[in-house]
Amino acid sequence: MRERLQESTEITNRETLRLFARALRWVWPLRRRMAVKIVLLIVGLLPWLFLPFPVKILIDHVVLGLPIAEHMNGYPGFLHPLVSWLTAGPPAAVAWRTAGVQLTMMLLFGAFGTTVRERDDADAAVAQGQDTATQTENDANVGFTLSGGLLGIFDFHWTLRLSQELNHIYRSRLFERIHSLPMSAFDDERIGDAVYRVMYDTPAITQVCYRLILAPIGAPIGIALSAWMLFTLFGDQPVIVWAALAVLPGSLLITLPFSSAYRSRGEESRVTGATTTATFEEGVHNILAVQGLGIEARQRNHFARDSEGSFAAFRGLVRIRLITTFVAILAGSVFGVYLSLQVVDLVIAGELTPGDLAVLTTYFFQMGFMAFELGGAWFMSQTSASGLHRVFFLMDLPGEEDPPGAQPLPPLREGVRFDDVHFAYEDEADVLRGASFDAPKGSFTALVGPAGAGKTTLAYLIPRFLSPTRGRVLADGRDIAEATRDSLRSQVAFVFQETVLFDATVEENIRLGNTEASEADLHRAARVAGADGFIRALPEGYATPLGRGGGKLSVGQKQRIAIARALLRDTPILILDEPTSALDPETERALVAALREASRTRLVLVIAHRLSSIREADQILFVDEGRIVERGTHQDLMAREGGAYRHFVEIQGRGAA
Repeated sequence: MRERLQESTEITNRETLRLFARALRWVWPLRRRMAVKIVLLIVGLLPWLFLPFPVKILIDHVVLGLPIAEHMNGYPGFLHPLVSWLTAGPPAAVAWRTAGVQLTMMLLFGAFGTTVRERDDADAAVAQGQDTATQTENDANVGFTLSGGLLGIFDFHWTLRLSQELNHIYRSRLFERIHSLPMSAFDDERIGDAVYRVMYDTPAITQVCYRLILAPIGAPIGIALSAWMLFTLFGDQPVIVWAALAVLPGSLLITLPFSSAYRSRGEESRVTGATTTATFEEGVHNILAVQGLGIEARQRNHFARDSEGSFAAFRGLVRIRLITTFVAILAGSVFGVYLSLQVVDLVIAGELTPGDLAVLTTYFFQMGFMAFELGGAWFMSQTSASGLHRVFFLMDLPGEEDPPGAQPLPPLREGVRFDDVHFAYEDEADVLRGASFDAPKGSFTALVGPAGAGKTTLAYLIPRFLSPTRGRVLADGRDIAEATRDSLRSQVAFVFQETVLFDATVEENIRLGNTEASEADLHRAARVAGADGFIRALPEGYATPLGRGGGKLSVGQKQRIAIARALLRDTPILILDEPTSALDPETERALVAALREASRTRLVLVIAHRLSSIREADQILFVDEGRIVERGTHQDLMAREGGAYRHFVEIQGRGAA
């Protein structure tokens, strides 16, 4: 069945919760490292309790000269011994000792001043653009801490390692999953979309896990500590305490009405970003065709249109975030202004000191900051939901799996048989219609016919790249559908019509199918494939790097290396799809002779349009519209008046003339 990368772009709140719950399970392998991060977070919150008091001491007892004995109740009980020591002596001594405490807090925790913004925290990010793709690189490598100083250094590096390990596990699993999908999974999609999912959608897990684990733990603790200090110090002024606490419900609820819009804009941004990546991949992959057809301007406009759409979608995402932030700040400012007016009146009336104003300001900002962190955790995670959805969609596609009770396939002894095989892709007409034939081991079988007749589909059924919709493929009389996939494919060497080479040396590319082969076997396979001569002429011979996709070689050279790789694999079944299409006549003759020799001990199956490649085949199967319409040797088929194969040969002869 052909699987397509098509999923609904509408993500409901219920689906979002399911995605978040699933994402959090990925933290389990790193639970100990995450537990340490939580402890570091909580320890980093403790200095917040002390932030305003050195400043209060400087204002009240150094600048204003207020006697400490009359204002000791302005400090929590656990700080009385420290405050008594700090305020003993003349104002200059008090100032120096207080500055020393500030410096110590700065070195250990990065904590000083009276507000959240006067703390030394740490984060790091690389330069990024205004679109989802470039910003996700920071998500995959995020390091942050609420602390500074020595604690912050340790916390930052710990978080950075945690982020990278989490993303490594997650995207490696997706990469592995993509490789387990059927070959037809990406037939209707561009590879750029899969690249976008692996590189740019997977980092969504970082923000989700941090926001949904750390915020619900750290924010309530920070809020509780600040509220406790407010009640301890200003319990006799309940209007102040409740005005500060009033910011909490608004901060928690203000973002909820915007969440769905933020999520849908995030999905749109990722989809348009993936489209841009796919357009770029397609244009680069087909650059020769673009230049050959002179359509550079058309491709440039195509990419420009997709790129602009990506940026426009991200701008829509930013607009939603700015509107939400403005509304949240506006709501918090109402309570802030009210609280400021109340406190100023109490300071003027002498019921509070100017230093108390610094204390109240600190705890109000701390509570507001924590409340917005907690309330924004759900809102800011919405764009991550679309990234998770796109990743989990790929992970949930049915991969290639062995059927229940599958057994290893013994080494092929007799051959392969097709028994009334039919095949059709989903919602499409049959590609194969009742194909039946035997391909014995020790024989050379050729598949011939017009383009689109079903020849490659027949070949793909042997290693189970595809599975019949009806009928059976038998190996030594055993249905290969009941065999383990690894044991089946280990017996097949396949040379694809489109040559596949990797960014490695010539030798490494040939050895891919048999890493244990000897040097003599390696060179023998290259000679048989007609590759040894040009390989030795390369700058570093067999050690020459080929570049990505073998870009340093001609089409014919790539094909010969692929053939050498298949020959070195030394399997009972050898399948070649158009193996001589890019070979010169001399090399073709040598290869055909080698295949004829190889067929003495193997099952050799060749798909060919160039009939010179298969004249010596033991049997030729002429395939047309999914049916095997003729079979026999070249001489037998040419003897048939009006036969399909003979007509095919005559057409080729007239074309060559």
